[in-house]
Amino acid sequence: MLPLTLNILVQVMTDRTGIFGGDDPFVLAQTWLDEATTTEVNDPNAISLATVDADGRPNVRVVLLKEIEQDAFVFYTNYESVKAQEILASGYAAFVMHHKSLHRQIRVRGHVTKEDGAKADAYYASRGLQSRIGAWASLQSRPLVSRADLEAQVAEKTKELGSNPPRPPFWGGFRVRPFEIEFWADGAHRLHERVRWTRESPASEWSTVWLNP
Repeated sequence: MLPLTLNILVQVMTDRTGIFGGDDPFVLAQTWLDEATTTEVNDPNAISLATVDADGRPNVRVVLLKEIEQDAFVFYTNYESVKAQEILASGYAAFVMHHKSLHRQIRVRGHVTKEDGAKADAYYASRGLQSRIGAWASLQSRPLVSRADLEAQVAEKTKELGSNPPRPPFWGGFRVRPFEIEFWADGAHRLHERVRWTRESPASEWSTVWLNP
């Protein structure tokens, strides 16, 4: 007879119900994120975003996921930053969203395209004025002469752009359309639960498989 913990694991793996239930990974991801908004101390929408440079060397940093769409994940940044340049060069990115309070994580790998239209304009307009000015003033990822120089740039752009600055042409969104999403939940005795969703293209059907811990 299997131990109780293994019996539970086998039962879950045969029906994929509970926190892994549903037939749409984007709905499931939004459900997990919604739950985390009530338990995480700070930034439940924080993701660790991974890219690679021209030599295949990895880079990772934390950014904020701003929207889970019907078929994609969206975040915003300066298109002249290192991460953006690496994304534009490769066309791919990966990220993980870790919710420590819930003992869960979501891992995503996918194709990336720009979101630099009306949706980007609307999100930029929703940001605080100083954040909008900062997007103009900061030469993101490039060497900084001094903090005083940055503050001078902020002051200059504040005077130049006023109280309703337009979205900078070098600033906007990225849309990650996954070909792989993995949902992970902590399990007793390190018998974690992992479900991987995969598809060949955005037009393809998803398939799922349970993974060993």
